[in-house]
Amino acid sequence: MLDRRLIQNFDWVLLLLLLLEAGISILNLYSATYPIRDMGGAEIFLKQIYWFLIGFAVFLLATTFNYYVLERLAYPAYFFTVGLLILVLFAGRVMSGSQRWLSLGPISFQPSELAKIAVVLVLAKFFSERGEFKEYRLRDLWQPFILTAIPCFLILKEPDLGTSLFLALISFSMILIAKVNWKSLVILAGASGLAAPLIWFGLKEYQQKRVLSFLRPDMDPLGAGYHINQSKIAIGSGQIWGKGYLQGTQTRLHFLPEQHTDFAFSVLAEEWGLIGSAVLLMIYLFMILWGLNIAKNSKDRFGSMIAVGIVSIVFWQVAINVGMVTGLLPVVGIPLLLFSYGGSSLITTMAAMGILMNISMRRFMFQ
Repeated sequence: MLDRRLIQNFDWVLLLLLLLEAGISILNLYSATYPIRDMGGAEIFLKQIYWFLIGFAVFLLATTFNYYVLERLAYPAYFFTVGLLILVLFAGRVMSGSQRWLSLGPISFQPSELAKIAVVLVLAKFFSERGEFKEYRLRDLWQPFILTAIPCFLILKEPDLGTSLFLALISFSMILIAKVNWKSLVILAGASGLAAPLIWFGLKEYQQKRVLSFLRPDMDPLGAGYHINQSKIAIGSGQIWGKGYLQGTQTRLHFLPEQHTDFAFSVLAEEWGLIGSAVLLMIYLFMILWGLNIAKNSKDRFGSMIAVGIVSIVFWQVAINVGMVTGLLPVVGIPLLLFSYGGSSLITTMAAMGILMNISMRRFMFQ
């Protein structure tokens, strides 16, 4: 029988934030695909609505069980995901030079999206098993490093540098919250600095061009710098109030590339201006603060660490995408959370939000 306290503690604020994001996203996607509606744009728009409906079903499903069971499933889920990432390297579908997708009949999905939740769960289990550790030193963290490095390496081989770095940032955020000795942080920062030249020479040529075009936008305006230059023109032309819904010239004339995926925020900024962009970012900010509040009020360390991991997914995905489309960061192909087109990312995010809701609803329970 359903515990009535679960209904009483249903997190309506989190649901409202998700519905707001979904509504704005669908309106924006309609505008982004409007110029190409006869060339597949209408199909893209309908697909995303289906993904949202499936995503909300996954969200509700993730609230129905007690999240404590995830503690037992953390390692099996992690190794299952690693297995899928290995399978991608041998049997994945190649698209635009990357081998990131697995096909199940008519459906294709990216296991790298599942890796975000799998790493959060396995690190939450690791830190919850050790309780309130005083301060972690580097030698105490070799297991989290290995657990993060394996999927990062496999994703890097696809190649998908952006998602690989993104996964490392999620892991770093959780380790930071779990309390790390400051001397260890200094050593880690120094080691990262020393490794920078090795990382640079390990990048593929097109990835190096993206970094160089970020440092010098005028270097290759029609090549590597084209995306970011067109994005900045779209954002700047929106000014304070924007050009109006369906009136963005960069979007309508299709100057803006990837306008329904990685550069969806640029479409919004052109049509709704600074005010519309600020409203969207405020919703994300409130979602992050609300998630941190759920982490703080969780009755156990496992739930708290999961919530921190999910909040870090939201924070880094928004920060990297918005930084990328505004020219503050290199273009690394990270979509905007709940906003860019894409089934794998959307359903994974809704599953993560369902787990966050699950933790919030059971804050009155003790294990």
